[in-house]
Amino acid sequence: MLQECVVKIAVPREIAPGERRVALVPQSIGKLKTAGNDVLVEAGAGAESLIPDKAFADAGAVIVPNAAEIYKSADLVVKVQRPMVNKHLNAHELDMMREGTALIAFIYPATNLDLVQKLAARKVTSFSMDTIPRTARAQSMDALSSMASIAGYRAALIAAESLAKFFPMMVTAAGTIAPAKGLVLGAGVAGLQAIATARRLGAVVSACDVRPAVKEQVESLGATFLQVQLTEQTETAGGYAKELSKESQDKARQLIANAVKEMDFVITTAAIPGRKAPILIDADMVRDMKPGAVIVDIAVETGGNCALTKAGETVVVDNVSVVGPLNLASSLSTHASQMYARNISNLLALFVKKGLMELNLADDIIKGCCITHAGAIAHEPTAALLKPSAKS
Repeated sequence: MLQECVVKIAVPREIAPGERRVALVPQSIGKLKTAGNDVLVEAGAGAESLIPDKAFADAGAVIVPNAAEIYKSADLVVKVQRPMVNKHLNAHELDMMREGTALIAFIYPATNLDLVQKLAARKVTSFSMDTIPRTARAQSMDALSSMASIAGYRAALIAAESLAKFFPMMVTAAGTIAPAKGLVLGAGVAGLQAIATARRLGAVVSACDVRPAVKEQVESLGATFLQVQLTEQTETAGGYAKELSKESQDKARQLIANAVKEMDFVITTAAIPGRKAPILIDADMVRDMKPGAVIVDIAVETGGNCALTKAGETVVVDNVSVVGPLNLASSLSTHASQMYARNISNLLALFVKKGLMELNLADDIIKGCCITHAGAIAHEPTAALLKPSAKS
């Protein structure tokens, strides 16, 4: 199916609390301009990523003074966070968009069904960056992986900063100090980056994942792989971990319970797309850990892997600190914005060409990330969640 329109690509300033990223950077704007598109940037959109308005203007963007004006002018809006209420204007960002506008952002449709229905009602053609297919062809557009790599890196630094010990082995005149021992739960992109960073800092690292296929990757980074012996299928066709049966979950928890007792720090990254994060560390496991141990739970935004995690807080239980950091990618906003902008630019190159939007819904990438189109919910997994039988 083809849709054609003259495209004005708009980059509004992010308004979500704590969000410092911007959806496009000057380098990507230059390429979009060369391809025949107009680019509008809201004044101050790049300030938190240390990108001044002048840099956008020098790249060929038009600086628009406020949110209301940029949404009114846009044909295609690119954002980091999903549309939400702008408290300064007392208006929802979606309501400021013209009917039929296109939108690219992290929408997380499975957990924002009301927003999905509102997008359809306003005939917005929306694309969610968290539903990009995990395929070789889509790799350059995989923003989840880009942002997860930053989160894993930051999680290791938080663990090192929070621990009252050295990470590396230290040979000093006062004697030799043993390296810190850490465990990473989940060996996806975030977990592997956490392992790599902790190893570079000198820690002895183990990792646990229900997917046997990641063993080689974990060991290639110099970590020990703790394998859960399971008989059921543990990953989806897209390479993500599946939700396990209760029997398999119990086996995994027992392995983890035995391991965490010996650890100085634990970094938890286990997530299931569209579902609440599994609880891998219960309160009793926390109390069995060494005094001064640290848990950094970066699955906190989908509920957390530790039963005691509180979003955005550090909880101390029996001298064990449980850290629940939010939006870690935003904390490295300069590089996070550059990486996200590349992901967005590569997606745009699929269907925005020479000032026209050619939307081929048969394309596997577009089909995988297009959530709403022409007043309907185009994303089949999200549509299934909204059926009466799915909600009952």
